[in-house]
Amino acid sequence: MARDLAGKRVILTGASGGIGRATAEALAGAGARLAVSGRNADALRELAGRLPDAVAIPADITSPDDRRRLVDEAVRHLGGLDILVNNAGVGSWGHFASSTEEINRRVLEVNFFGPVELTRCALPHLTDGVQPCVVNVTSMCGRKGMPAWPEYSASKFALVGMSEAWRGEFARFGVDVLTIVPGMTDSGFDKNWLRTDGKADLRFDKGMTPADVATGIVLAIRSNKTETVLGGEARRLLRFNKFFPRLTNWLIARKVRKLYTGG
Repeated sequence: MARDLAGKRVILTGASGGIGRATAEALAGAGARLAVSGRNADALRELAGRLPDAVAIPADITSPDDRRRLVDEAVRHLGGLDILVNNAGVGSWGHFASSTEEINRRVLEVNFFGPVELTRCALPHLTDGVQPCVVNVTSMCGRKGMPAWPEYSASKFALVGMSEAWRGEFARFGVDVLTIVPGMTDSGFDKNWLRTDGKADLRFDKGMTPADVATGIVLAIRSNKTETVLGGEARRLLRFNKFFPRLTNWLIARKVRKLYTGG
């Protein structure tokens, strides 16, 4: 199925900056009508002011009241809902042994429970939409858990798993479920991590741009592609892990040991 984005009514979370902001611009350029959401009200209003027929709805997706208000206001402004893009997320860069329960719960609330419950609020409206779909922006960490990203990996694995379950369930409503799996992106995401004491040489400046990811997201929505892996690094890692999982784990473990022992 080819999905025409002209006139489609979209809720996009995490739109204040980075991938979300670029995706908002790409969707608007394709003719979609947007309700952009996030926690930075000023950035959202500036973004919405530059896009045709867009509304800014500041919201914290971990809040039940905010989730309901976001969906209600978006539906009222747009006259319905066709697409929900769950993009909001938070990261924590550090190893499990020195992490905390508080960090674990916070990451899961933002990256998993928030989008899942927002989808629950949106589903009754999506079932009445035109070529409706839910788009979950996950991560290559949602297909291969990575050291120093334990909470983040777990949250993205959970969202990938929920997406796969929804795909079978939502088919009876005519609602498609698409999963986006980006690799490393120079999006400024690292500026808002809950902790930053992990050990590795992370070169975000060598990763994809937010515009690259946004282009991939829009293409996936248009082509109705079930799962889209974005970025050469992510494709190489996941392909290698598919055929050589034990070797992949051994290489990763060896690298971590060297980081901590110098040997």
